[in-house]
Amino acid sequence: MPEEVARLATIPGLRTAAQLKRPDPEIPTAAGSLPVTPALSELLPGGALRRGSTVSVVGSTALILALLTEATQQGSWAAITGMPDLGIVAAAELGVDLDRFALVPDPGAELVAVVSALIDGFDLVVLGPVAAQGVQPQLARQLAGRVRNRGAVLLTTGAWPGVDLELRVSNRKWSGLAVDGFGHLESRDVVVSARGRGAAARPRTAALQLPASGGAAAVGRPRARTGLTEAAG
Repeated sequence: MPEEVARLATIPGLRTAAQLKRPDPEIPTAAGSLPVTPALSELLPGGALRRGSTVSVVGSTALILALLTEATQQGSWAAITGMPDLGIVAAAELGVDLDRFALVPDPGAELVAVVSALIDGFDLVVLGPVAAQGVQPQLARQLAGRVRNRGAVLLTTGAWPGVDLELRVSNRKWSGLAVDGFGHLESRDVVVSARGRGAAARPRTAALQLPASGGAAAVGRPRARTGLTEAAG
């Protein structure tokens, strides 16, 4: 094992996740897929995240976290690297099980070693903008091949070369403010479009609340109150 990968094994969570990667008969997860919250299932072929696939998410950190929620709650492990500003509280509010979640804020100069170790030990690996910037197509193909071999799912923020599925968020609008501008932000309505290759070739679109008033993702619905539209983010 390369020295830098050996150092990664000392990070709390990484070693444990690798040991627990073996299937657990008590966890009702299909062998070839990882579950997502019902509000997101219509966006994905088969209603789940296919193991061995790469998924890019454009325009929403909240959607990235929402994709981890159901899987971590049902016993899968997730890790995020390259997102130093990620709010752990926000992850918890969206339903991510923090007992099965690891955060490596910045992979530093050893990007390939860090991401490879995470793919080997975790079911879901998120590659944030700090880690993904400057990734060339050849490296993207190498990582995708490792993901297929290990049966993991790689989620990236922003565009990714040769991605299997792209989820793009638009039309963001916060609800909860009255006409006079007073009140509390309660939920955010968004539109998520999905397109990809193979089984994901047919475009899909869904209106969601992300987050909903309870914190997690929910199917979108008309709102009576005046909303606050976001330009981006």
